[in-house]
Amino acid sequence: MDDQTITRDRAEQGEARDRLTAETIEAMRAAGDFALAVPAEDGGQGASAETILRRLIALGREDPSAAWVAGVSVTSKVLARRMAPDPVRTEIFADPDAITCGSGRPECGRGTREADGTVTVTGAWPNVSGCEDAAWAGLALMIDDVPHFAHIPVADLTIDRTWRVAGMRATGSHTLVADRLGIPDGRVRPFVPFGVNDVMLFGLTVLGPVIGGAYGALDTVRAMFASGRKPFMTSYASMGESPGARHWLADATHLIERAERTAFAVAAASDGDEVPRSDMPRWHLEEATAARDCRAAVDLLLDLHGASGFGTANPLQRFWRDVAVGSRHPHLNPYLAVENYGRALA
Repeated sequence: MDDQTITRDRAEQGEARDRLTAETIEAMRAAGDFALAVPAEDGGQGASAETILRRLIALGREDPSAAWVAGVSVTSKVLARRMAPDPVRTEIFADPDAITCGSGRPECGRGTREADGTVTVTGAWPNVSGCEDAAWAGLALMIDDVPHFAHIPVADLTIDRTWRVAGMRATGSHTLVADRLGIPDGRVRPFVPFGVNDVMLFGLTVLGPVIGGAYGALDTVRAMFASGRKPFMTSYASMGESPGARHWLADATHLIERAERTAFAVAAASDGDEVPRSDMPRWHLEEATAARDCRAAVDLLLDLHGASGFGTANPLQRFWRDVAVGSRHPHLNPYLAVENYGRALA
């Protein structure tokens, strides 16, 4: 299925409604984008980190928000594989193409164990991408001052539409709310720390859409070069005649390609043997640096395109906003990555 059909034609509509269109979601389901992390024995793709990254970049090249929701579903389904008891996991994977979402912030919710074997949950988890279209949510919460993880059908929760952000608008990253919600004790399990390989994959699920968005911006500017447009107020007959413009284009392309190479190196390590925890700071810095490369590249591309790139009908400004927001996810935090790596080295 053509990615243009999957997302780009609907990207503007999704952004306007802060939610992916039904047509985009259906096309992504048909392409298996929400089953990437579901094991093959459960009807999914059981995809490697490299395969997941490649798909998220391809989706992000057309619509970073669509890639982001697919990435969140990857993370949520890995969490379900690791954290959900077998009967709950069977429920979640009954439809391998269903969207899942979640939040790893235990400070946002509390649970109380009741005498009848249920757990009463109260909390509000912000920034839960794709929640309006998700079937299940994996939510971290505290029970007796111990972090736990609960898997809850989204239909049992309330959605507070709080997502009002400049970029990644169509991710619909609203707030999920539970108000004294009773859930079976079997859907709750104490939090289990993840291995480094999983953490690296979680970083790739947000980095992939950012790299894809940077490539989308590059595609837009290359199309402008091919159109024969000339730099304003110059004697050049086209953008390609300008040595400065060619230099800027080469720099931007190199930064994006370097970010992509870095991401695939992370993916290869994640797919390999268990990575020592002592190596995590280095890989975190690699992911954060790749995100910064994407931001720097898009800035160069904006300079090349000029003010017309900020027109609301121009996809360049959407890629710019999506990359700017997505690249600042906590998984890609550059100053903490440098701080942690420096601590490890010292």
